[in-house]
Amino acid sequence: MSSDVPWGSGPVTVRATCVLEPNAGPMTLDGTNTWVLLEPGSDRAVVVDPGELDEEHLRRVLATVDGLGARVALTLLTHGHLDHAESAGRFGELTGAPVRGAGHGDAFADGEHLVVGGLELEVLLTPGHTRDSISVVLPADRAMLTGDSVLGRGTSVVAWPDGELAAYLRTLELIERRTATGEVATFLPGHGPVLPEAADVVQHYREHRAERLEQVRAAVAAGAVDARAVVEQVYAAVPREVWPAAEMSVQAQLDYLAAQGDRP
Repeated sequence: MSSDVPWGSGPVTVRATCVLEPNAGPMTLDGTNTWVLLEPGSDRAVVVDPGELDEEHLRRVLATVDGLGARVALTLLTHGHLDHAESAGRFGELTGAPVRGAGHGDAFADGEHLVVGGLELEVLLTPGHTRDSISVVLPADRAMLTGDSVLGRGTSVVAWPDGELAAYLRTLELIERRTATGEVATFLPGHGPVLPEAADVVQHYREHRAERLEQVRAAVAAGAVDARAVVEQVYAAVPREVWPAAEMSVQAQLDYLAAQGDRP
């Protein structure tokens, strides 16, 4: 998805500004999107995913918040992968603000509503990519911060063994329901460009997962004996640098098929 769209830091919606961390790579795409959320007229901001431990990036995030006339009142983590959460402790020291998510602070309840300086947020438990993944709905902007559950380019990895495909499929159904009602029109992902056609994107994700499952079934039926062998068949045209991530997703699919009694 959005493979040719340029991406960088800047305001995206009325309430959301991206500060792009310069950690681009095969798994992080353009880099990690650190999100600054702020209700217009407020001086209390929420920062989502401060990213890897990079002091210069953290200073840029703080400068962005300061430039908006605000201070950080809360930091949220969409999940515990280092490219999203490694700097959480340091960022908490710099801001004096509490951190929640990925084992920090109080655990979230599904559908928990937060209000920070007039900014309204809803936290959804969206496991699958990882066990601890959450998404954050910004109702006033009809936007959802998806972490790595939905990416701005390509599709997400089910990061086995922490990630689990059955949970991820349920997460996609949940997200699709939010787009179908019109509550969510735009995805603000953890990596890559904003996705303004959220309903189309999540439909593509669900279709992609179904296609991959069929390809994995076919590879096993043709004699692939493990995840690596499946990757060599199904992902032959994909750059080898992403094969380790593909292998995690394939193992998650093999486990899912076995649990369904649907593995040849």
